[in-house]
Amino acid sequence: MRLAWFAWFIRHCGEFGYSHGPLRGAFGTIAVLLTALLLGYALRRHRVAALAVAGVTCAAGIGWLAVH
Repeated sequence: MRLAWFAWFIRHCGEFGYSHGPLRGAFGTIAVLLTALLLGYALRRHRVAALAVAGVTCAAGIGWLAVH
């Protein structure tokens, strides 16, 4: 199932704004996810704030990658 989804994503990656190719899109997405993880970890004492900041960072970062 995962392999089929990945093959589908490779065929349609241009439709999701990853116009520079799937490799650059993957690097950008991983960078966004790591940034969200680090921000969530930095606020680990305040669980609600950590989840909110990580979620907003992830959504905004991947959204920005999709339109640029």
